[in-house]
Amino acid sequence: MIFVQTSRKSGAKLVERVTDGWHPNRSEKPEVSVNPEVVYQKHLGLGGAFTESAAVNYQNLDDASKKEFMTNYFDPDQGSGYNIGRIHMNSCDFSLGNWACQPTPESEFSIEHYEAAILPMIRDAQAMLGRKIKLVVSPWSPPSWMKTTGEMNNGGQLKPEYREQWANYYVQFIQALQAKGFDIWGLTTQNEPEAVQIWDSCIYSPEEERDFIRDHLGPALHKNGLQDINIVCWDHNRDNLYQRASIILSDAEAAKYVWGSGFHWYMDNAFDNVQAVHDAFPDKGLLFTEGCQEGGPHHGEWEVAERYGESIISDFNRWTCGWLDWNLLLDHTGGPNHVGNLCSAPILASRTGTEIEVQPSQLYLQHLSPRFIPEGSHRVLSASSRDNLKVVAFKRPDHKITLVVMNQSNQGYEFQIGLSGQYLQTDIPARSMQTYVI
Repeated sequence: MIFVQTSRKSGAKLVERVTDGWHPNRSEKPEVSVNPEVVYQKHLGLGGAFTESAAVNYQNLDDASKKEFMTNYFDPDQGSGYNIGRIHMNSCDFSLGNWACQPTPESEFSIEHYEAAILPMIRDAQAMLGRKIKLVVSPWSPPSWMKTTGEMNNGGQLKPEYREQWANYYVQFIQALQAKGFDIWGLTTQNEPEAVQIWDSCIYSPEEERDFIRDHLGPALHKNGLQDINIVCWDHNRDNLYQRASIILSDAEAAKYVWGSGFHWYMDNAFDNVQAVHDAFPDKGLLFTEGCQEGGPHHGEWEVAERYGESIISDFNRWTCGWLDWNLLLDHTGGPNHVGNLCSAPILASRTGTEIEVQPSQLYLQHLSPRFIPEGSHRVLSASSRDNLKVVAFKRPDHKITLVVMNQSNQGYEFQIGLSGQYLQTDIPARSMQTYVI
């Protein structure tokens, strides 16, 4: 049987390995068990964010590097096959500056700014994928004139008198993208609504977000025939995920508009809070909407890859339907960022800006990507007899099983995979990830 392996110790990068076939006899080795009869959430997919910074960096690549970049992320057979993506409504910190689709009360609403770099990048991605990407829209800030502070940066709040107009702003943005042929899966109400950032930001209390969804955003979408657009609340860290979700989703009128909750990984891991939201609101979805390694570019660091692996596996095992990375491409400094909030990305541009450097994190992401776990798969029960072996399993639409095993420890393991009374003897090196398609 063939499986794919990436190993920090050996340097293997998505290398195919072969092991013996299945046998009816169980050994005494540690076991990873899979039970496809126990089925959990339906899988939405994996993707990243088409920020202005990523798009400008992409424009600067030479033609060969552009193709390599797109193949890594969007080729469904040789790359990750990313099928979902995030797009910011108005500017974010990973933009070249503050800007808005309607910069003054008198100006006309326009998404022309997106044609400079962002939309061409998405079109190239869709051409590589072979179909449309499901986009998730997120605002970092309303235009400055709608806010209590009169600026897009440094927090502030939406003025009450602009709530209806701001709700219609989402409608205009979605309709403008749809008119250009893009597929909008959903939106988040506000990126990081509890954080006063030095970049584009806007504060909502839980009650304010609940009321805005219930009284303005939800009705505006329905009134304009956009009731199929999925509203995702919170869009901030796991730490306060349950507190925010409980206030919004406990209101029946607000909850009827909300698909589910989105969350990030900054601050504490707090994986149990993801499970808590599912347990309290099992009819609502969960979506990881942003995560990256903070503090600069982190060239070649395997610890970043392991952070991704642990987070994605842990989130999937707690009912998360999809997972969105942050910037798809940053330059060698971890930017550009208009306030110096430099971060890392799974692919970085070289110092010249014309070539790419694929980071270990992109390899780990590919192990968990739609290439191996297609949209429409269902998570199934998996269990490991060793804490160091992190596992997640999915039943795919083609009825095959994808099993991902991650070894975050400094020792290798010989182990067996148990499935339907059959056993596969295999092994995993220290600091490695494996993907089996059974």
